[in-house]
Amino acid sequence: MIHGFIPASNEPSAVLARVYDSDERTQAGAGDDGVYRENEEGRTAMKLIITDIEDFRIPVEGTYEIIKPQGEIHPCIGCFGCWVKTPGKCVIRDGYENTGIQMSRCTELIFVSRCCYGSFSPFVKTVQDRAISYLHPDFVLRKGEMHHKRRYQNRIALSAYFYGEDITDTEKETAQKLMEANADNYDGTVKQISFYTDARELEDMTL
Repeated sequence: MIHGFIPASNEPSAVLARVYDSDERTQAGAGDDGVYRENEEGRTAMKLIITDIEDFRIPVEGTYEIIKPQGEIHPCIGCFGCWVKTPGKCVIRDGYENTGIQMSRCTELIFVSRCCYGSFSPFVKTVQDRAISYLHPDFVLRKGEMHHKRRYQNRIALSAYFYGEDITDTEKETAQKLMEANADNYDGTVKQISFYTDARELEDMTL
């Protein structure tokens, strides 16, 4: 068992500069300096959206960040670098290395993904894999099961908006179990799971 990890930095993620320009950052709820302000409870209320939709047009209420396809994303190689070399940050520098740190700042994690056999699309799943640094390498027993510890103090509420034609009842059941398992892994909760025939249907709602 490995102990004594250095806490990951709480500095604003460089990914913000990749996702937003200065005007878009302000519109999304960040200040001109890119720093998110705390709410009345003293905790930053921020939504982190992971989506496979490049032309994302779904309205979002409040402060948020978006991770979407922008350049090639490399898969996790299982090197443990984000745990032992650069705790909290992936060692692969392709613009997606700060996903775990972004997760540490969010109060709600929202997946907007094509439903692939009851799971996420390849892009969304790859982003999630690259965010394993959000967790600590040590283990705890949770609900009678062994899971990784949370590295950070925030507790995340998870929501998923799946889209795709002819999503079967079996796939919906699988998606439900997947989200519950993810919530257990992150020591979080499931807030909402919804299914749509087409991603454009979500443009009529607000996340």
